[in-house]
Amino acid sequence: MAETLSPGELQFVCNSYDIVGDIAIIRVSEEARMFCKAVAEAIMAVHKNVKTVLAQMSPVLGDFRLRKLEHVAGENKTATVHRESKCLFSVDVEKCYFSPRLFFERMRVARLVENGEVVVNMFSGVGCFSIITAKHSSAQKVYSIDVNRSAIQYLKENVRLNRVYGKVIPLLGDAKEVVETKLCHVADRVLMPLPEKALEYLPYALLALKKTGGWIHFYYFEHAKKNENPVEKVKAKVAEKLENLGVVFEIPYGRVVRTTGPNWYQTVLDIRAVP
Repeated sequence: MAETLSPGELQFVCNSYDIVGDIAIIRVSEEARMFCKAVAEAIMAVHKNVKTVLAQMSPVLGDFRLRKLEHVAGENKTATVHRESKCLFSVDVEKCYFSPRLFFERMRVARLVENGEVVVNMFSGVGCFSIITAKHSSAQKVYSIDVNRSAIQYLKENVRLNRVYGKVIPLLGDAKEVVETKLCHVADRVLMPLPEKALEYLPYALLALKKTGGWIHFYYFEHAKKNENPVEKVKAKVAEKLENLGVVFEIPYGRVVRTTGPNWYQTVLDIRAVP
């Protein structure tokens, strides 16, 4: 872009973007709206596989974590097939939340799953964590819950694409209700990849675990100033919650997954609950 825009104009152009399948999603400030087309053409010139460029025009919002997208260049579409960790994910980025930035985390969790484990994914979306776990571990079942009907439809398609019939089980509904009615004390491991609701839903993750205990992978957004550790801040919140619930636990692992904004971090804790 330095060849086509002045230094003054370049300062308004966001230098990060997501590529989902053959769709690139760029973030656009008000000051940079006039440069959208030039940015899109530059991305398509560098990434020959990109057929569509969309601009994100709003934050991720609502229970479904959706964002307003606007077509900028290339084919006018929002559906694609994304490839990750030898798996295929059919997704409509307008109807379903999807982040390619969690690829390392999805594989990290899959490699922790032991032979014959039953896994409950409380916020499965189109199935990235669930299907990668099913394909790269010897899990017995991966129950995959989501409240978004469109996400569940794409999850069913992804079960077919990746041939994990009977191993990944799609379940439509609110994770609280699904756990209470269908999945009490079935899981060796629970995934909670929805940071906005993780603390609220933590008691239901515990309810899903077998009475012999198990693991919870807990994702959370945390604000931390320069002299603060975001992981330690999340540990303190989770420890207080678990202690109030009378749970015996340990948190042997935590890390920052990614930076999400100035002084904001997405974190993960691996929590082991014991009887």
